[in-house]
Amino acid sequence: MRTPSLGRLALLGACAAATLAADARITARINELLARPAARRAFWGIAVRDLATGSAVYERNAGKLFLPASNAKLFSTALALSRLGPDYRFATQLTHSGRLDDDGTLWGDLHLVGGGDPNLSARILPYRWENDFSPDLLKPLRPLARKAYEAGIRRVRGNVVGDDSRYVWQPYPAGWSHADTLHKYGSPVSALVFNDNRINVWVRPGRPETPARLRVSPALPYYAIANRTVTLPGRLVSRRLVPRWGDPAGQIVIAGQIPVRSRGRGFELAADDPARFAALAFRQALADIGITVDGKAVSRHFLPDRLESLRSGPEAPETDSRDEPLATASSASLREAVRVVNKASLNLQAEMLLRETGLREARLGSREAGLASLRLFLAEAGLQPTEFVLMDGSGLSRRNLIAPTATVRLLAHMWNSSHREAFVESLPVAGRDGTLDWRFRRSAARGRILAKTGSMSHVLALSGYAINEGGPTYAFAIFANNFGLASSSTQELVDLVAAALIRPAAP
Repeated sequence: MRTPSLGRLALLGACAAATLAADARITARINELLARPAARRAFWGIAVRDLATGSAVYERNAGKLFLPASNAKLFSTALALSRLGPDYRFATQLTHSGRLDDDGTLWGDLHLVGGGDPNLSARILPYRWENDFSPDLLKPLRPLARKAYEAGIRRVRGNVVGDDSRYVWQPYPAGWSHADTLHKYGSPVSALVFNDNRINVWVRPGRPETPARLRVSPALPYYAIANRTVTLPGRLVSRRLVPRWGDPAGQIVIAGQIPVRSRGRGFELAADDPARFAALAFRQALADIGITVDGKAVSRHFLPDRLESLRSGPEAPETDSRDEPLATASSASLREAVRVVNKASLNLQAEMLLRETGLREARLGSREAGLASLRLFLAEAGLQPTEFVLMDGSGLSRRNLIAPTATVRLLAHMWNSSHREAFVESLPVAGRDGTLDWRFRRSAARGRILAKTGSMSHVLALSGYAINEGGPTYAFAIFANNFGLASSSTQELVDLVAAALIRPAAP
């Protein structure tokens, strides 16, 4: 056996000493930050691991369980990449039932059949920023409408059916707040989603003492909106603008006050039935190309009460169509879908990926099947069952619990996997894009921290990778729970802890 030279031993010793010094510096800096009065008002969980050596660099409450918020998306997107593969694609189909006459009349229904595409929208891909959409929101549906026209259809006597039966109809995971379900971030889960299932309502002031002006986009008659706002002449108001569910069902109330000099305020609302919303949008796309629909826009669901088990079973039932699809729209790759989910932190799309994995693994697109696949995957990644409790794929459920050590193990697993590039490139980059585009801009950590954010009431999280040029790369997880002070103060501390992992640039 060849004996290392004295010079090599000295070099190894110097490297080891430098590593220990760096670890000591990190420990001292983080301890200093967490000794601040503001930090003491939160419950902290931190784990940092050197990816080259596998050694723990820093731990505090690392084995305790914390609410992760959107850090849960690290788990669902890692699962999707590992089980489905980065080149996986989704297909939305257009089919029909009934008889098509020579005069172009379809005596039946048109079916828009969802294939789980999380980006059936006018979003411009590859991803650049969250609200990067084409002005024509119906753009993804127009090619399908054109195919119907080319097939000779000029009039539909029946309905336009939005069919989301690829997944079991389980719109809201356990632990979601009812108040969240009105908003886009709390959208019900479906296999057929158009425009992120988002309805934008923009409120602008009118004349003093009159209602504000409302603009809805896309301009589809999905909700009846009751305008109970008032424009005030001054700068201050006593009742801020809020949307809420109305009475009867299908009504949204926008109430409150807005100053006359206000630039306006926008709300992103969620359709309560994504498949019907998609069908309504497609009905409009058909009308725009000259196809008349006599019927309504309706939805078709696969109800859970038809199943003996929600963990595995038969694939989704066949549609009512008896013919070959009139058209198929293929999605962007899963790699791009994962990038959108993590960069923009989209809850609905994360839930869709969880169900698609369940469908692929257990032949059932249910939340339970997806979570069962997730547990198996995490066991393969070295996580212990006591280190996590996951009830959804997005992190919106307040029943989710994750230990910092579990998050770091997952990050290390993905770093060492064949899907490293697709996973790492999906994460927001400090000071540059995604949900980190405005954080770390004036820090040495800019561009060198790639991490998933997470936030809810009294919850903040940041987990990912800290990459030092010419130095170590760390996997880290930072959780702050149960703080009562302003979230901005706690977020500043979270960022400072993360920045402590970045070595100062060489002179």
